[in-house]
Amino acid sequence: MGNRLFQEAREYVLNAEQIANGTLDGNKDDAITKAKNALVSAYANTTEAEKQQLRELQSTIDSIS
Repeated sequence: MGNRLFQEAREYVLNAEQIANGTLDGNKDDAITKAKNALVSAYANTTEAEKQQLRELQSTIDSIS
């Protein structure tokens, strides 16, 4: 099944990235805020391997902010 918070964080980051790239309609600032909140929530409840992936997702968000 996997870690629900981790999965949600990945989805929010992907969504924000697509909005920033113009491939999806939406408010970029709202999408980035949701992604950041999801990353924070997920980080506290993940394995070390997932934490590394979350750091990479955070870098993605940082690059589009």
